[in-house]
Amino acid sequence: MQCKKCSIGLTVAILTVTLLVAGARAVAQEQVLYDFNLNKYGATPYGALITDGAGNFYGTASEGGPSNHTGTVFEFSPKADGGWKYTVLHSFSDANSAKGGAEPYAGLISDASGDLYGTTHIGGKYGYGTVFELVKPTTGTAWKWELLHSFNDNGTDGFEPAFASLVLDSAGNVYGTTPSGGANSAGIVFELVKPSTGTNWKEKILHTFNNPVDGTDGATPSAGLAFDGKGNLYGTTTYGDTNGLYNAGTVFELSPTLSGGWNYVGVLHNFSNDTGDGSEPGYGSLFYDALNKVFYGTTTGGGANNLGTVFELSSNLSGGWNESVLYSFGSSSMDGVFPYSGLTLDALGNLYGTTSQGGTGGGTGIGPGTVFELSPNGSEAWSETLLHSFTNNGTDGFEPYVGVVLDAFTGNLYGTTPGGGTFGYGTVYEVTP
Repeated sequence: MQCKKCSIGLTVAILTVTLLVAGARAVAQEQVLYDFNLNKYGATPYGALITDGAGNFYGTASEGGPSNHTGTVFEFSPKADGGWKYTVLHSFSDANSAKGGAEPYAGLISDASGDLYGTTHIGGKYGYGTVFELVKPTTGTAWKWELLHSFNDNGTDGFEPAFASLVLDSAGNVYGTTPSGGANSAGIVFELVKPSTGTNWKEKILHTFNNPVDGTDGATPSAGLAFDGKGNLYGTTTYGDTNGLYNAGTVFELSPTLSGGWNYVGVLHNFSNDTGDGSEPGYGSLFYDALNKVFYGTTTGGGANNLGTVFELSSNLSGGWNESVLYSFGSSSMDGVFPYSGLTLDALGNLYGTTSQGGTGGGTGIGPGTVFELSPNGSEAWSETLLHSFTNNGTDGFEPYVGVVLDAFTGNLYGTTPGGGTFGYGTVYEVTP
C-alpha cells in the first residue's frame, strides 16, 4: 500500500500498547523472526502484537489459514534451544458463516486469565463483523472460540470493525469502536457487558457519532479506546470537529455515571490541520501515562510538514485540556512520515512507534516505513532517533501500520508488518538495542 490513507471500508486501527521497562537505546538492529505466507498458517498481519509477560506473543493474520484463507489467531513463542515457534490458535471460517468471523485486522487484548479478545472485519450472523473470545485451555492445547457479538448494519449498531483494538475494564466488560454504522453512519462507541452466568453478552451503544460535516461532533473513530486512572474512557476520531472548520478529527471522552451507564462528555480537542497541529488521527489508541497523567497519540497528517505528528494531551487547571505537538515528522528528507500507529512508553519516559512510510530504506524514492524513538530533551521539544528503516528488499518487512510492544525482560521491541518478507505477506520483526 503506497497511500497515506489506506481504507478497507472505513478503516480502523490499532493497537493495544503496554507500559513495560526498557532502557535507553542509541543504536538498534532489526531482525525478521518470521515470514508470513499465504497458506494454512496465516498471512498479512495488520494488528499489533501483545505479550503475556512470559515471552510469548499473540497476534492476528488477516488472510490465510486452512479455513478458506480468511485469517488466523497465532501465538509466537521462544524455543528453549533458541529460535521461535509459530502456532495457529484459531483459523477463521468464511464470511458467510453465522457462527464465525473472517478477516481479523485488529490486534488482540488479554484478560487476567490469559483469554484473548478481538474483532473480525466481516462475518458473523449478519456478515458485518464480530467480537470474539479465545478461551485459554486449562488442559490440553486447544483454545475455545466463542462469538460474543455479531455487528449489524441496521441503522443503530456499528459494523465492519477493522484496525481498532478492544479494551477491558476490571469487571471483564469489553469496549470498542466501529468506524461505520450508527444512526448517523459515522461510527459508534460500544460496550459488551459480560454475563454473570452463561455466554450471552449484551451490547450497549455508548455513543453514536454525528455526520462529519455538521460541526457538532467527531466522526469515524478509527482507533480503540483508553482508560485513565479514574475509569473514564478516551478516544479519537479521524474526521469531524465541533467548530465546522477543518473536519480533521477529535479527541473525545466518556465518563461512567452513578447509575452504571455512560455519559458522553464531548470533544476535548479539535485537530486543526495546520502547521501548529496534527490532523486525522490514525489507527493507534491513545496511550495513557499514569505517572504524569497525560495522553500520547499520533496523527497521520498536519504538523510543520503536513506529514504527521506525535502529540500530548494534558488537563489544565480550568478543567479543560491542552494539546501540544511533541514532534512533526518529515523534519528531514530521510525522516519517517505518516504514523498510523499507537505509541508505547518505557520507564525512562521515551516513546516508541512506527511510521508507515519514510526512512532511509527507499533508495532514491520514499522509504517504506520506520521504527522510531522520541526522547524528552529537557525542553518542550522531543528528540527523534530512527531505530530502523524498512527496506522492502525481498527479506525485510515494510509499511508498518501498527506500533511495537516492549519486552519486559530484554527491552527489545517487537512488531508486525503487513507486507514484505521472503514471500511478500508480512513479517514478525525484532528491534534490539
